[in-house]
Amino acid sequence: MSVLPLVFTSGWASGINAYAVVLLFGIFGATGLTDEVPESLQRPDVLIVAGVLFLCEAVADKIPYVDSVWDSVHTVVRPVSGAVVGALLAGQSGSLPELAAGAVGGSTALLSHLVKAGTRMAVNTSPEPFSNIAVSTAEDLGVAGIISFAIFYPVAAAIIAATLLLLGLVILIFLAAKIRRFRRRRAQRREEKRLGLGTPRSPG
Repeated sequence: MSVLPLVFTSGWASGINAYAVVLLFGIFGATGLTDEVPESLQRPDVLIVAGVLFLCEAVADKIPYVDSVWDSVHTVVRPVSGAVVGALLAGQSGSLPELAAGAVGGSTALLSHLVKAGTRMAVNTSPEPFSNIAVSTAEDLGVAGIISFAIFYPVAAAIIAATLLLLGLVILIFLAAKIRRFRRRRAQRREEKRLGLGTPRSPG
């Protein structure tokens, strides 16, 4: 069976939380739930590092504006991780060239990351922190759920991931237009206020 659906799904998930993907794959492989995971992802040192970084992301990802800084730092990390995991999965199965798998995993992770980062920028316009916590928790649960599902039903999981990616891109385009309008209105109000302060008062 082709490993392409699993590569695509792991790429989508890596764009959201690369460390969770490595950690989950490693655990599933180490516990014998699947033989699709290469041994390099099952190594104890890899699992420990992925676990520590996952905990760091779990905290940073729920703090307003800190999450956007974290996303900026991971603009390279997540696509690279998606490409590496995809290539490793392809090398394990032998049903897909590793270079092609890396391209699929990396490009999918990049698109997914852009959706995540753009959505967070929109969420950060909200004055309260609870929306960040809710969105981050939903993302963590979504990644865990889709990767777990992909281990047993890779094609169905890939269809879900593709649907979520397409939906995310549509929402991102909508939010980008909304943010631009918001910034224009805010800039216009600042300019009007500045001009109003500079206008001399009429004698009373």
